Amino acid sequence: MEKTPITVAYGDGIGPEIMTATLRIIQAAGAQLDIETVEIGEKVYKRGVDSGMDPGAWESIRKTRVFLKSPITTPQGGGYKSLNVTMRKALNLYANVRPTIAYSPYVETKHPSMDLVIIRENEEDLYAGIEHRQTHQVYQCLKLITQPGSERVIRYAFEYARVNHRKKVTCFVKDNIMKLTDGLFHKVFDQVASEYPDLEHETLIVDIGAARLANTPEKFDVIVMPNLYGDILSDVTAEISGSVGLAPSANIGDGFAMFEAIHGSAPDIAGQNIANPSGLLLAAVMMLVHIGQSKVAERVHQAWLRTIEDGIHTRDIYREEISRQQVGTDEFADAVIARLGQHPQVLKPVSYREDIVMARRHIKPVENTLKQLVGVDIFLDWQSGSANDLGSQLSTISVGELKLEVITNRGIKVWPNGLPETFCTDHWRCRFRKSDGSHVTADEVILIQKNILNAGFDIIKTENLYTFDGVPGFSAVHG
Repeated sequence: MEKTPITVAYGDGIGPEIMTATLRIIQAAGAQLDIETVEIGEKVYKRGVDSGMDPGAWESIRKTRVFLKSPITTPQGGGYKSLNVTMRKALNLYANVRPTIAYSPYVETKHPSMDLVIIRENEEDLYAGIEHRQTHQVYQCLKLITQPGSERVIRYAFEYARVNHRKKVTCFVKDNIMKLTDGLFHKVFDQVASEYPDLEHETLIVDIGAARLANTPEKFDVIVMPNLYGDILSDVTAEISGSVGLAPSANIGDGFAMFEAIHGSAPDIAGQNIANPSGLLLAAVMMLVHIGQSKVAERVHQAWLRTIEDGIHTRDIYREEISRQQVGTDEFADAVIARLGQHPQVLKPVSYREDIVMARRHIKPVENTLKQLVGVDIFLDWQSGSANDLGSQLSTISVGELKLEVITNRGIKVWPNGLPETFCTDHWRCRFRKSDGSHVTADEVILIQKNILNAGFDIIKTENLYTFDGVPGFSAVHG
């Protein structure tokens, strides 16, 4: 077999130990790899590279397109970018894939039947990282959900379910509150699901979905969700399966892929030969499948399952009543290597096909619609009175029929006819529209802002209000 080039980073803390163990196992199993080693993490940060990755590392990954990465340590304090976030965005790694399986009775869990995969959108949502301090009291973080970003990760989830013989895809959203952003994710999910009649599908509101996931994870199969929900709940599922230390992760894009354990660098136990390499090893198994070395992946995974079955356990999962021997990182690797060619007798064996091909994910273009400007939300930093005081002053400012319609504070209507008990900050959204909801011009929007500024108000931001084929592209104000 021709060797496949990959980029490897040994990382920080326990990273070098678990990477050494992982590479030793997969190479003993016959993995054909041309490894390029790069340095990332704490040492690079401290050399003044705020991304934690040298240019040489970028060049290697651009060449190999496959990155096996140990955990890193990000120095405390400001000025340091998240390497994972940087990698995901720079390389368009839009799908985070986290399989979570219970290994009962060998790893303690209350959910011995759980076997699910969370596929998390990896680039958008609140993790776009667009934040502003707008007033003395108020900060904002923008939640960005896009149609193409949603479609590609949702389509990936259905393709993953199909080629891995999964039966159901579940979507978690909160579109009863965030009707436009999460509403879009839900809408795209339904559209894509209609193209996969062989797979069951369902959508749950994320709060009740999370409760059911924590209580009865065995009822789920593949779950796809926006970034923040996926980040939180994939850690929850890893924990309730028995150990975060066993959980692998793949970050997949159309051109690149990154594989890693989900746990951190654990500097407190570094260099002691006690870390469990399983999370990174299982991530390497996912990598081997990705690069077409499925039989090697299967050989490694079967040997790992047999090692767990035989009670050869590292400290984090060792239990006197079930384990036979507590071993260190190196000894665990030795035990897996000794079992290459063996199969589990109790745990479910794995099978990886050599011919797995994910269908190309053609993203449908968004249809052009008639976009019309119908008003503007003007946000003010103001502390000079009540909502009624502000409403009285702004009501005198207009441009033709473009007039003040409503004022909200933290999303709650406070004028007209607001409640005196409502707590208000110094951050006010003031909506200006024509009474009949008709089209306004950009010049009118600019002029109303100018008039407000001339009246002595501090405008901190504006959001134009548009309709698309007559459908409002902005949230309504209730109350």
